[in-house]
Amino acid sequence: MTGHGSGLRFGYGTNGFANHRLADAIAVIADLGYVGVALTLDHDHLDPFSPGLAREVARTADLLRDRDLGVVVETGARYLLDPWRKHAPTFLHDDRAVRVDFLRRAVAIGADLGAEAVSCWAGVRPSDVDDATAWCRLVAGVADVVAAADGRGVPIGFEPEPGMLVENIAGWKRLRAALGEPAAFGLTLDIGHCRCLEPVGVPECVADVAEHLVNVQIDDMVRGVHEHLEFGTGEIDFPPVLRALRDGGYRGLVAVELPRHSHAAPDVARRSLHFLQAASQEVTQ
Repeated sequence: MTGHGSGLRFGYGTNGFANHRLADAIAVIADLGYVGVALTLDHDHLDPFSPGLAREVARTADLLRDRDLGVVVETGARYLLDPWRKHAPTFLHDDRAVRVDFLRRAVAIGADLGAEAVSCWAGVRPSDVDDATAWCRLVAGVADVVAAADGRGVPIGFEPEPGMLVENIAGWKRLRAALGEPAAFGLTLDIGHCRCLEPVGVPECVADVAEHLVNVQIDDMVRGVHEHLEFGTGEIDFPPVLRALRDGGYRGLVAVELPRHSHAAPDVARRSLHFLQAASQEVTQ
């Protein structure tokens, strides 16, 4: 697949196209010039609990292949598992088996789609679960998912998420060590999160973990505020970030992550690609 300027492969997240049918979202993303899709499994976008799942997965695989699009599978849908509790249950809840089952399904779907990675995160610790119990639940649950992923040949990209039990790169490293450093356990890095809370600069974050990256989400952000912003409206200087990804040898998707911009998805996606292409040109000059 071709990249843009710096050789990086830009994609767009379907969670930023929540008001589009999945086939329409894929078509728009491809027609704009992106080379990949970060596909969030959700009620209207490849529901993993649909009775017609096999047929829908095959249809989606055909759409991606016809457009020569790479794909990663994202699992952060808000009310997919429980209509009353956003993102719940997670690895940390009493009914965590529901989350593990969902992620096993996501791995199977990812394998059938030819996905480059399946992404997941820890979850926020419930108030009635102590730290030690939460950590043990996390390690055990992720180990189950990684084993399933290893069996299907799809790496897990575990994402540090602000406010969750694993919220930064240090937490990801701790979890990787607790798992025994399995080959199928990689890192999903959200560039905005690095600016939000990491103790070093964003390019330094990228360089630190480049060898473990299997999925990159990209968006702008300001220090201390977990809000995904359009490029140029936050505090991140992007050419050095893109250079760090290139120099680190990253070859996976770099997918725009703007989940609150579905109301203007085509325009936002167009602006985002133009911005990234311009930033990439600065890297190659």
